[in-house]
Amino acid sequence: MSELIEGKPGQRYLLMGNQAIARGALEAGVSVAAGYPGTPSSEIIENLAKVADEANMYVEWSSNEKVAAEVAAAASFAGLRSLCVMKQNGVNVASDFLLHLVGGGTRGGMVIVPCDDPGALSSINEGESRHFARMLEIPLLEPGDFQEAKDMVKWAFELSEQIGNLVMLRSVTRLSHASGSVKLGALPENRPRARFRHGGFVLDPQEGAVTSAPVAYKHVLQQEKLEKAESLFEDCPFNTYTGPENPELLVITSSACNLYCREAIEILGVSDRAGLLKLGTTWPLPKKLIRTHLENCSKVLVVEEVIPFLEENLKVLAAELAMEIGPRTIFAKRDKTIPSVGEMNPDYVIAALVKIFDLSYEAAPADYVEKAGLCVMAGAPGRDLTFCPGCPHRASYWTLHNVLALDNRDGFICGDIGCYSLGMRETGYYALKTMHAMGSGTGLASGFGKLDQFGMDQPIVAVSGDSTFFHSVIPALVNAVHYNADITLVVFDNSGTAMTGFQPHPGLEVDAMGHDAPSIDIESVCRAVGAQTTVCDPFDMELTRDILLEKITGKNGVQVLIFKQSCALSPEKKGKPRYEMHLDENICIGENCGCNKLCTRVFKCPGLNWDEKNQHARIDEVICAGCGVCASVCPTGAITKKERA
Repeated sequence: MSELIEGKPGQRYLLMGNQAIARGALEAGVSVAAGYPGTPSSEIIENLAKVADEANMYVEWSSNEKVAAEVAAAASFAGLRSLCVMKQNGVNVASDFLLHLVGGGTRGGMVIVPCDDPGALSSINEGESRHFARMLEIPLLEPGDFQEAKDMVKWAFELSEQIGNLVMLRSVTRLSHASGSVKLGALPENRPRARFRHGGFVLDPQEGAVTSAPVAYKHVLQQEKLEKAESLFEDCPFNTYTGPENPELLVITSSACNLYCREAIEILGVSDRAGLLKLGTTWPLPKKLIRTHLENCSKVLVVEEVIPFLEENLKVLAAELAMEIGPRTIFAKRDKTIPSVGEMNPDYVIAALVKIFDLSYEAAPADYVEKAGLCVMAGAPGRDLTFCPGCPHRASYWTLHNVLALDNRDGFICGDIGCYSLGMRETGYYALKTMHAMGSGTGLASGFGKLDQFGMDQPIVAVSGDSTFFHSVIPALVNAVHYNADITLVVFDNSGTAMTGFQPHPGLEVDAMGHDAPSIDIESVCRAVGAQTTVCDPFDMELTRDILLEKITGKNGVQVLIFKQSCALSPEKKGKPRYEMHLDENICIGENCGCNKLCTRVFKCPGLNWDEKNQHARIDEVICAGCGVCASVCPTGAITKKERA
């Protein structure tokens, strides 16, 4: 059993940040947790799902983030504590409901945890969630280390119940996915019984109907709740200061940047000159606390990720205080002291401190850095991002690329977010021509599919994953069918949310907690909305090619083709290759056989390598997934497959 449920109060464990957040929710007595998988947030729901039965919780991977917020809100309305989890882009999806939710307020404590991705390490953008706290007019908390990641969650639930509204707790990649020592607290023994009370006066926040109307009255209440949170922030234990009483420079920071600032100050040995104010409450800012520290210095450095959210709010406050305490010089992103994009790190903070203090500092001799770079370049072969061995997406894009070339009408593919986003790169033969939000491939295709009256005659294809289909493709598909757009939607059904760790979705027969659940059949959904639908195996490349050619040829409205083949790394297939693969070295003569190394130069499955010494292709038996596709690709028949017993 996990230490998340077994760990005793006072014990210390090495926990990933997301595990610490999950433990904090358990210590707070959370009853319901819902989310949508997205790196770097996924492990929070995953860890809670593993202990849901023991903890008497309900945990789900919702079909999208808006639904997750609605599920969590229902629990709150029934008097339970609930958690809603997503990555930064998910807050955009959930915001429609959240704008209504905060207008009416919550009952049981409700905390939303977005995990942002500075540097876009596992995302298509590094957009962040903090500005939603300001737009929604709700408190924003940011833990500065792993202990706080746990402790602050419990405090967030208490704050939510004190003000009767949603509270946002924001994490970032380096906090969510790094690990640190965490001292555990006690787990509650009992949880309240769920009951939705709705028979009272309509304006009664605990007994009446739940709605954000009347807007004027409830918006005033909403802002009063925010003011109450601000007053509580003045004495918040998660706002800490270290350094001299009257520093030359006040460094104000939050979240994981707290760790970078502490390290930078220590490395430079300027702890007697620089004070560090770490804020755990970053919206609204605790005005009295900040005024106290601004009065003691004339220069301020703001360190944060990514947009200048804290900087701009601090400047507004400093301007308001200027008549009383005088102006302050603020160094941050807008004056380029701190980079305005990407992740922060100690080196960036060191560079800022060196500039402000006019120090002489060299992290490493220039010749050492140059030699180290040359060593790395010499020792590491060049690699591009690529699909895994046996990935059905490689076979799918191979067919899609070739069919559009055979059709010869300059057809194109609209995609969106998932493993199949790599279709924009060499591993997907540069097949994708648009890529935006989840489901946008189908929405864009729907728009392109109505441009024939303006002379567009190109074949239009959209691709979607199976999890994305349930998340946000269905409305776009309905739109395309209703308006009779001439498009072909190809659903890459690899039986799970593969990109983030095979979390289940509504198309599978299991839920987040491992319990049996009814599955929703994608083919039936497509047929029900009126799309002509066919299912095929992308590994059967000849049949798939013929079907796809037929689909894109005519003006027949919406055509759906479901490429159904499980991910090679899925639990059901991993380590269980279907075929034994064999390469005949006498037939494979590479550059001299006419194909010019097609399998390794173009198809490029990592399970195939080119043997420079012997001048033929080679199957890497260690990583080959035995999918058999390369046998279909090889034009000379040098690669053959034999079904395993």
